Amino acid sequence: MKEYRLTDWLPTTKKEVELRGWNELDVILFSGDAYVDHPSFGAAVIGRILEAEGLRIAIIPQPNWRDDLRDFKKLGRPRLFFGISPGCMDSMVNKYTANKRLRSDDAYTPDARPDMRPEYPSIVYTQILKKLYPDVPVVLGGIEASMRRLTHYDYWQDRVRPSILIDSGADSLIYGMGEKPVVELAERLKRKLAETDGTVPATVVTKEDFKQLISDIPKMVYLEKNISSQEGDITLFSHEECLKDKKKEAANFRHIEEESNKYAASRILQKAGKQTVVVNPPYPPLTEAELDRSFDLPYTRLPHPKYKGKRIPAYDMIKFSVNLHRGCFGGCAFCTISAHQGKFIVSRSKESILKEVKAITELPDFKGYLSDLGGPSANMYRMKGRDEAVCRKCKRPSCIYPKVCPNLNTDHRPLLDIYHAVDALPDIKKSFIGSGVRYDLLLHQSKDPNINKSTQEYTRELIARHVSGRLKVAPEHTSDNVLNIMRKPSFNQFGEFKKIFDRINREEGLRQQLIPYFISSHPGCKEEDMAELAVITKRLDFHLEQVQDFTPTPMTVATEAWYTGFHPYTLEPVFSAKTQREKLAQRQFFFWYKPEERKNIINELRRIGRTDLIDKLYGKR
Repeated sequence: MKEYRLTDWLPTTKKEVELRGWNELDVILFSGDAYVDHPSFGAAVIGRILEAEGLRIAIIPQPNWRDDLRDFKKLGRPRLFFGISPGCMDSMVNKYTANKRLRSDDAYTPDARPDMRPEYPSIVYTQILKKLYPDVPVVLGGIEASMRRLTHYDYWQDRVRPSILIDSGADSLIYGMGEKPVVELAERLKRKLAETDGTVPATVVTKEDFKQLISDIPKMVYLEKNISSQEGDITLFSHEECLKDKKKEAANFRHIEEESNKYAASRILQKAGKQTVVVNPPYPPLTEAELDRSFDLPYTRLPHPKYKGKRIPAYDMIKFSVNLHRGCFGGCAFCTISAHQGKFIVSRSKESILKEVKAITELPDFKGYLSDLGGPSANMYRMKGRDEAVCRKCKRPSCIYPKVCPNLNTDHRPLLDIYHAVDALPDIKKSFIGSGVRYDLLLHQSKDPNINKSTQEYTRELIARHVSGRLKVAPEHTSDNVLNIMRKPSFNQFGEFKKIFDRINREEGLRQQLIPYFISSHPGCKEEDMAELAVITKRLDFHLEQVQDFTPTPMTVATEAWYTGFHPYTLEPVFSAKTQREKLAQRQFFFWYKPEERKNIINELRRIGRTDLIDKLYGKR
């Protein structure tokens, strides 16, 4: 077991900075989450990436924004910039339920305390820093800023808000995965300082200098008063036009999503008041070596010692898990993964993965069981287009909806190789797959018989050796109409997969459960659809547990359809359940089997004219 010293973590206090022998810092990061030095926590990744460039980095996790602001003052001003990472989850999803009720816990906080971060930390932290250090650049990152880079609908305030740069006063933001742009930014600021005698702090960079400095860094977003459109730019409807016309807000989103999913995207411009939001296109997908480098940094993989004796639930969930790849080509309408990580899969090398697994086996409380060998979707490792030239021209949001792209290589052999290599390690008793599995990939028939054989082998191995009693999958609904809007396959495919799952369980002498996830109140879903979902899932003998109400979050097709009433791609009207009564009426159908719901459900089925479903749910009366 490795022994760690306090200096093995990024410093969080003045004393820890002094222990390193530093008298100044290059970058200070503020995080809405507790500081867990692990590659699943964004602030730790950015801190380690910058540290690897020879920079002096500190991180201030969950600063107190209510007192005399000593947390914001204690380390003074950095030479280069302040970075804000509001958290691994959107702060408002973290704080509130789909019904806008305050949550009683926060998984990313010691002992799950719910009061350790404000609403919209990006805005609150920036405004404090700008008041204290008006001349130091503030750069936003993470999911909150990434998803709010342009005009967006905010469910919790029930209004359309401009880019978070305008609301916060930050100098710029980095969207998506930030390793490359943050390093480029730091390098340019360092060079700018080198033009002086090197002792002048970040104040040497004026606001105009800063904009000039970042104007061509991919993935960076900034505000500009006077900017000319260049050939190839996409100019969206302005913020003010979106406030007046919901159809224009919906139409904007199609461009935003398509550019997020393209190999070579366009720059996006959007006027808001007297300023223009400039969104630079992303970098091409990372190489395997670049992704390995990010995961191979010297993380302790542990929470900072300041949390000794306290439990951080989000860390407990992932401490014995390994992320194999980034990106997801599923394109689900309610999901933000591709808007943040991109749709192109970037996979780690086998060597990097095994190195991390070996590091996990050295953790003091590891008992031989890996909780997950996965990713945004468990079984997309190494999958990409056979002909990359085709992918470079493509702007489809999904590679598997409405059908699997004929150019997509769906070979599961590289993933099987990882499973076998991990399971062969002497300290591994069993590795489980906790990430969601795309069963539509497992049912897909390729023209290559060897790939079909690999898929069958993978399916059997997954079910026979890598399920901890329950396999979670996400059909999300039973109605083809709703599934089309969700960009999910027909529910018939879930039925096919269930037969395979049950057969393999019988053949292997196992008694495992298949646990399906479902969503109510998604755009396009009506009460009748939920009533039929209840009948279908009853017929399959499911008493549903993993269910949720649709929560509109910024930058998804579903949120834009929910708010505007129009589908962003067709601009055709889409119905959404919006009132508390409508949402509860849909949700109750998940729980048809509970005696306390029976009377309400029967009354509701009579009200919508579907008395035929009463007998199907409750038998002849």
